[in-house]
Amino acid sequence: MKALVPARGTVEFAEVPQPEPRPEEVLVKVDAFSVNRGETFLLEDPPPRWRPGKDVAGLVVQAAADGTGPAVGQRVVAHPPGAGWAEYAAVRTDALAVLPEQLDAPTAAALPLAGLTALRLLRRAGAVTGRRLLLTGASGGVGHYLTELAVAAGARLTAVTANAERGERLRELGAEVVHAVADARGPYDLVLESTGGSELPLALARLAPRGRLVWFGQASREPVRLDFFALLHGPVSATVEHFSYADVDHPDGPDLHTLVRLTAEGRLHPELGLVDDWQRTADAVAALRGRRVRGNTVLTLD
Repeated sequence: MKALVPARGTVEFAEVPQPEPRPEEVLVKVDAFSVNRGETFLLEDPPPRWRPGKDVAGLVVQAAADGTGPAVGQRVVAHPPGAGWAEYAAVRTDALAVLPEQLDAPTAAALPLAGLTALRLLRRAGAVTGRRLLLTGASGGVGHYLTELAVAAGARLTAVTANAERGERLRELGAEVVHAVADARGPYDLVLESTGGSELPLALARLAPRGRLVWFGQASREPVRLDFFALLHGPVSATVEHFSYADVDHPDGPDLHTLVRLTAEGRLHPELGLVDDWQRTADAVAALRGRRVRGNTVLTLD
């Protein structure tokens, strides 16, 4: 089968063996997959035998031998650990959700990693009704999902985006939009920080007393340096914690089902910033690295 493999910092097509599912896995004929920015970073120095692809949507063509999961012919969205940028992918039955008729493959493919991150971040945040939230690096897929979910839950959210164009959709979803952390007025009860570098200390300084900063990414790819003496003149008893969307004690399937249900009900609206044929995946990778995409990047297979 055809698959995209790492090559010279990007991807190229190669012929690889079709996966042989384990008893707890189904074989999915991939119709669409999403490209995540973290995967584009891994392409620069890929681990041995690693192939990209954590977000896929498609058709089950072989059911799980252990009798669990969807039947042949059912459409699913899935979150495998990798190797999804291919014609076929093997996926555990507890890492997928069945799709309703009204949800197409490109929309579904945009849900897994970004949607799971946003959903679980909001759970980590706890009750947000009436609370002031600051979200940095907000113009990607995670930012769009988190904004819509948090505003719907009653949060007063300020989103930081690079420019007005990238923040337009977030404003429509109910966020206040600023274009630099320095422009955020605060104070904020909670900061969700995904940029790193010089932005994190600025965001930390805007916390209310006993506020909390949750760090979940480093899009700037710059290390964070904190001057703890500066905290003497900043927020009182601030808490800083790290978040990983994969740090959960349950499989991805139930949360994928929640994302599918919310989208099918019109309560969650994936922002497909770029949809293209998978023959142009390398171009999509370059566009995502260059921050030329607002929302999710999805590639489709013929």
